[in-house]
Amino acid sequence: MLYALTQYLAETYSGFNVFQYLSFRAILGVLTALIISFMIGPTMIRRLSMKQIGQNIREDGPQSHLSKAGTPTMGGALIIVAITISTLLWADLSNRYIWVVLLTTLAFGVIGFYDDYIKLVRCDPNGLKARYKYFWQSIVGLAVAVFLFETSVSPTETTLIVPFFKEVSWQLGWLFIPLTYLVIVGTSNAVNLTDGLDGLAILPTVLVGGALGLFAFLTGNVKLASYLLIPYVPGVGEVVIFAGAIAGAGLGFLWFNAYPAQVFMGDVGALALGAAIGVLAVVVRQELVLVIMGGVFVMETVSVILQVASYKLTGKRIFRMAPLHHHFELKGWPEPRVIVRFWIITVILVLIGLASLKIR
Repeated sequence: MLYALTQYLAETYSGFNVFQYLSFRAILGVLTALIISFMIGPTMIRRLSMKQIGQNIREDGPQSHLSKAGTPTMGGALIIVAITISTLLWADLSNRYIWVVLLTTLAFGVIGFYDDYIKLVRCDPNGLKARYKYFWQSIVGLAVAVFLFETSVSPTETTLIVPFFKEVSWQLGWLFIPLTYLVIVGTSNAVNLTDGLDGLAILPTVLVGGALGLFAFLTGNVKLASYLLIPYVPGVGEVVIFAGAIAGAGLGFLWFNAYPAQVFMGDVGALALGAAIGVLAVVVRQELVLVIMGGVFVMETVSVILQVASYKLTGKRIFRMAPLHHHFELKGWPEPRVIVRFWIITVILVLIGLASLKIR
């Protein structure tokens, strides 16, 4: 919206041409989302507390979590609002990729919101039944995959790029659809599983989202993409605004979500953010790099899969409790230590992912 206005004003005053630069608007996207989070956050927390929309704590979980019962949740709505407003203000709304990433995020946010609503307002601890949750996630994920496949204008947009190798790639054809579905739905649920400790999920999401924003900027620039030997996708650079909004909104939310948390994001935030970074990875053609940079999300998901499989097959558990962060808590690690160490692991993995830009 403001971007369109600056285009109009640039016709009379050349100083407004600065808004044509993606890098400048990305910075504005970060700052706008951050400021919105700071402005709305305290009011939202108060209202959630007044309406007694508080977190339910599992009795079979770590005993240290029992004191968190009643902490306001569904704070992920704050993140979604900040991302949406910032993106609409500073992005080029004629760009199809902007609408793909934004609407995907909002759709998964609605699914998460309804799940939280059932748990917290209707007081049903089971929330939205898993089969219904996965059904709606699948509908959205497949719709996005089919749309991107049908609207692709070059073979690059449906090619799987292998990081660290100069000329290794595969044209996926129709296989692009199931891969995109798995990346979006899988990442959404992986972030949701990771969101179990104060600030544990949000900072890795910010780091991965920010790194994918850099990939978007480079992938959408024909000269830089050619120099770095990465795929060039026309128009995809615009989603750096969206990625910046994720970073700004996420950091703003972390202000309130840092240990000890004043608010939790709930499924409304976790499912939406996971889908957001999943679809970002798809449009910038870096699905495999996402697996590297989002290694913490992968570890958390794999720990749940292994735990369930082991218990069903042998009757024994591999971990003291799954997801993985609870295992370390039950081993005696204080919650802040688990959080910070997982953050450090994410920083390392994101740097490895970014190194794929030059190591080929």
